[in-house]
Amino acid sequence: MTNQITSNPLLDRLPPHLKQFMKPQDYERYTPINQAVWRYVMRKNVDYLSKVAHESYLEGLKKTGISIDDIPSMYGMNRILKEIGWAAVAVDGFIPPNAFMEFQAYKILVIASEIRQLENIEYTPAPDIIHEGAGHAPIIANPDYAEYLRRFGEIGAKAISSAHDIDMYEAIRELSILKEADGISNSKIEAAENRVAELQNKEVSPSEITLIRNLHWWTVEYGLVGTIDDPKIYGAGLLSSIGESTSCLKDEVKKIPYSIDAAYQSFDITKPQPQLYVTPDFAYLQEVLEEFANTMAVRKGGWRGLSKLMKSKQLGTIELSTGLQISGVFSQMIKNEDNEVVFFKTEGPTALSYREKEVIGHGIAAHRHGFSSPLGKLKGINLAIENMGPRDLQAYNFYDGKEISFEFESGITVKGLNVTGIRNLGGELMLIQFTNCTVTYKNEVLFSPEMGGFDMAVGKEIVSAFTGAADYSSFPITLKPSDTKTIQKTISEKEMELNELYKSVRTIRESKSSQDSLTSIFESLRKNHPSDWLLSIEIYELNKEKVVLQHLISLKETRPKIAHLIDNGIELINR
Repeated sequence: MTNQITSNPLLDRLPPHLKQFMKPQDYERYTPINQAVWRYVMRKNVDYLSKVAHESYLEGLKKTGISIDDIPSMYGMNRILKEIGWAAVAVDGFIPPNAFMEFQAYKILVIASEIRQLENIEYTPAPDIIHEGAGHAPIIANPDYAEYLRRFGEIGAKAISSAHDIDMYEAIRELSILKEADGISNSKIEAAENRVAELQNKEVSPSEITLIRNLHWWTVEYGLVGTIDDPKIYGAGLLSSIGESTSCLKDEVKKIPYSIDAAYQSFDITKPQPQLYVTPDFAYLQEVLEEFANTMAVRKGGWRGLSKLMKSKQLGTIELSTGLQISGVFSQMIKNEDNEVVFFKTEGPTALSYREKEVIGHGIAAHRHGFSSPLGKLKGINLAIENMGPRDLQAYNFYDGKEISFEFESGITVKGLNVTGIRNLGGELMLIQFTNCTVTYKNEVLFSPEMGGFDMAVGKEIVSAFTGAADYSSFPITLKPSDTKTIQKTISEKEMELNELYKSVRTIRESKSSQDSLTSIFESLRKNHPSDWLLSIEIYELNKEKVVLQHLISLKETRPKIAHLIDNGIELINR
């Protein structure tokens, strides 16, 4: 298996800020125990989920190349996913929500390439290849669901986040890593849990990314489809959890008809969910998504959208009615009595774009210290500036190379030398450039000649506001992978010895060779690794020996917490 990032046309067109999250799968790191964990979970899941999962699940396993016996390779998955217009890429655990959504928009399935330890075989708070590969991948073979996922990514990538969201992401990522890692002290895990709880209990208004992440959780991760009385599983978190896929259908877990209300229902990633939402079909998911999108700043714009960007203190974009897009960190706005934005300002590097492409000469080099502009209509003139043709401009004394002074309805005045204007594809003015310009409002100077040339954005209103830059190439990459890295398990000599036993049994099963050595393998297991149960299941599957069964029964008594896992394994064998 290659340790390179396998290519795919969809991966090749990813922007650099997403490519930085990609990593090689490193298939050779998967141990024989890892492979056994995958096989046990998949055998149990396919047997059980064939009865309770949406019909797309089993068909999707075949279409996406997910094997029951082997952990999937990115190479194999990409080769097959290409046929349905998707691709897969390996990442290190949780990645920032906006980046995760943007991958989906590009039709890329993000897969955490690590795999849960045997001790966490039923559920892990950390994303792993069982959750991603066996949970997410099969359902995207359904065209309606795949389109929902892509559209969700498109909308979610524009959602505005807050500083609290970033803190929350880092805290959850750290906790998930610590809980899945080997040999971490209880005090360290408890400290991480307290940090997550502290942030969860903090009274903050939920941001757009928080709300849309809730929708993602209650559909993509923990969704049910069908009727309240007879729901089927489609959420990846349920499909990949051999424990919760069973418990979720019990009456104790409340079933609620899916609606936009799910956006306001928070969740705890470390615990089983007390309620789940049921959608009648995948098409309805898209209806609710569009309903929610209509509440977002990307569609509503206005002062609320700009206010969200200002509170986030992160790189964001507003789009004006002319199509001009201003990307930067927004720091100020002035509103009139009707709550219309009549002036805005950014701090630091700012870029101007049109249709997601930077306007030539208006990148961050030209606006390194920020950008500001009045908005709205001129006083005493019914025609908006953006709608003025050449004759209109001349009628109101807008001549290139001439001094001009005018006042907006808001009372903001602009006085300077009119240099030139830039129009959009519809012929509307979207930017006017001045020199020796002064902009004032109620005796306050908003811009003065010593600040350089003045570029005035033209537009009646803000029609959209969203996170990130309009043209991602305008800015250096600022969103970086987390400094908290997944902790690689160190394998002791004793564990290496146990892995060799697993490998020997795997070889016997796959090659269908003589089982004579199974007896000695079992004796070595019982003598040197008496608490291990999964290899005994695999040995019993091959030889059905009574002594192996008796050992498993004894393990149920000494390790009651895993008794049901042993029972499940034996039940599968005896069918």
